[in-house]
Amino acid sequence: MTKPEAPRANIPFGISDPPPTFAKLKGMSDAELMAHLQSGCNDALAILFDRYHRLVLSIALRIVRDPGEAEDVTQNVFLEIFRSVAQFDPAKGTTKVWILQYAYHRAINRRQHLNVRQFYDQTGMDEVEARLTDTASTLGGFTPHELKHLLRQGLATLNSAQKRVVELVSYDGLSMQETASKTGDTLVNVRHHYYRGLQNLRSFIGHTREKKKAASGS
Repeated sequence: MTKPEAPRANIPFGISDPPPTFAKLKGMSDAELMAHLQSGCNDALAILFDRYHRLVLSIALRIVRDPGEAEDVTQNVFLEIFRSVAQFDPAKGTTKVWILQYAYHRAINRRQHLNVRQFYDQTGMDEVEARLTDTASTLGGFTPHELKHLLRQGLATLNSAQKRVVELVSYDGLSMQETASKTGDTLVNVRHHYYRGLQNLRSFIGHTREKKKAASGS
């Protein structure tokens, strides 16, 4: 995971008060790092990221249950920390607790957003193929080869973006992130093409099954 690029600080250091070196920052406490971050030392954010990004990522992953989404949440948490650093008050809690509060809130918000988009209701290609196999008898006793052919017919009904993503993920075994790198598309768009493609495949399979039932008079 890459460290978030901190925006430029609005409060520059004066000539008589130069920022501490990166090596010196690494030896400071969390409270000292927050004080320097509030004073405009962007490197302090990188140190905090090194210390806590794994913990934030683990929390995000438990909540959103998707590695790519968890990484996005983690990046956003640390950028939000930078934007809100002026609000940090050490008298009200430690830096760690403050960061974890952001992690939980942002991850829960992201999960709610994904629920609205039915992100967790999607099925993978292996389930699509399993459903084809399970419904072989209702589809007229197709052989496994014929079922595979039906799936290929379904793929042909997808638009080019959906077809390419589904094939890269399901047949070439690429992850969503690898597929995004290979296609040059964003991770968000890759997920959209993949799940929309699977929805269209299931619709195609369902329509084919109904036609078979009607043709056989069952």
